[in-house]
Amino acid sequence: MQLGRTLEWTAARFPERTGFAGERRMTYQEWDGRTNQIANALSSAGIRRGDRVATFLANTEVMASTHLALQKLGVMSTPLNIRLSPPELAYCLDDAEPSLVITDDHARKVAQAALGQSRYSPRVLHAGSSPVEGAKEFETLVAQADSSAPGIAVEESDPSVMLYTSGTTGKPKGVPRTQRNEYAASVAHIMQCQYAYGEATLGAMPMYHTMGLRSLLSMVVIGGKFVELPAYEARRALELIVSEGISALYLVPTAYWALAQTGELGRISSTVKKLAFAGAPMTSALCEKLIAELKPEVFVNHYGSSEIYTFSIEEDATRKPGCAGRAGLHSRLMVVDPQTESGHRQLPVGEVGEIVASLESDESFQGYWKRPDADAKSLRSGWYHTGDLGHLDEDGDLWVDGRVDDMIITGGENVHPVEVEDVLSHHPEIAEVTVVGLQDEKWGQAVTAFVVLHDETKDAAALAEEIREWAGTEAPLSPYKRPKRVHIVNAIPKSPVGKILRRKLVAGEAGEYESRNSNPS
Repeated sequence: MQLGRTLEWTAARFPERTGFAGERRMTYQEWDGRTNQIANALSSAGIRRGDRVATFLANTEVMASTHLALQKLGVMSTPLNIRLSPPELAYCLDDAEPSLVITDDHARKVAQAALGQSRYSPRVLHAGSSPVEGAKEFETLVAQADSSAPGIAVEESDPSVMLYTSGTTGKPKGVPRTQRNEYAASVAHIMQCQYAYGEATLGAMPMYHTMGLRSLLSMVVIGGKFVELPAYEARRALELIVSEGISALYLVPTAYWALAQTGELGRISSTVKKLAFAGAPMTSALCEKLIAELKPEVFVNHYGSSEIYTFSIEEDATRKPGCAGRAGLHSRLMVVDPQTESGHRQLPVGEVGEIVASLESDESFQGYWKRPDADAKSLRSGWYHTGDLGHLDEDGDLWVDGRVDDMIITGGENVHPVEVEDVLSHHPEIAEVTVVGLQDEKWGQAVTAFVVLHDETKDAAALAEEIREWAGTEAPLSPYKRPKRVHIVNAIPKSPVGKILRRKLVAGEAGEYESRNSNPS
């Protein structure tokens, strides 16, 4: 199924149903016409099937509609993170070599600087009132175009999107995905999250991320309502959930945590019926709070990646908080010895190894963009090596124990940060916690907890010592897993989509998350 056709067919089924809600409000018929206009405008500007168009846009209607328009042309949409620095954006432009860049007022300064630093010189369109130097005006070009279907023969094997990995462990890598990959992923998302016709969701996750695109495309497939939220702010999210009747949320755990911190979850308990999370583990403490206050009918833990959208699904996150469940609709998984020479053999129950996923999935990419080195590391004998550690329990359910690179080796023992974080999250003073291994002369690596407090006015040094004592006397942790050090911080460093940047804590980088105390063992 080609993606442009999904919007056209949904518009035929539900022409008067609201498809997009935001600064611009559109029925499905209007939205289909709007995307046709954008597609025809880009075609008149010389964009052809198989080209790449980079979008450096905020999470707005222009981003959503442009992405859908590019699907109608068989063009590879290349959405880039608007929080990149100019050198980072220049790197992505040089790597992707797009025929065209579309940007807006939110991203203008970075885009202007990056284009000056890039070795590549694409044409530029600007959506907004303060254009990038030399750019043509996006809306003027669109207004001149026809709203009929562009009539391009697009195949499901044509490129759909190239997402760039977050680069938390090095330079970002391009992940090309076909229309077939994206449609299969969207259908899987609908089924795995138990969505129904006419669902409404919050467009909170950025559309340069697989979660943001999945929210968008799943709504288009089922004739649901996609509600614009250009920048995530918890109280604004609550207002939109109530006013737009949002029934389904798909967010990273940190976004749910921010909603919970408002103390107003009760406002949306009668509206939101379906919860799903991905991108990082959710602590059992947060999981229990959401269950108690929202009482969701559906609560799904989705485990996957940009490369293969779904690895596994836990369809009832309340059953075993923290469990990643079973392989998804199009997936096959194994837990194997991470050493390459061992081959792909399933490890016994309870034994920790690397999680690998079959590349035969309809949701799977087939290789990184111009990165044979990354292909050689991650793609082996038909399996994608996730870089995640995990194990199967006696029921056959998967548990993700953390990244291979995040493993802490302290005094010769292996410690998985996720396990320690989950236990510490139950301490009544802790709002948020991340655990890493810091170099230590005695232990090799010392288990170290970085903690954000509920009440920042309390004495940090005293609470750090209290948390260490609690971990040693009341918490169900083996002695070698207990934190040797506790640092009270203002915030945990995260990527723009909410993934914790452990490497920044390990590197001792300061900033907004600067330590308020140091509590060595």
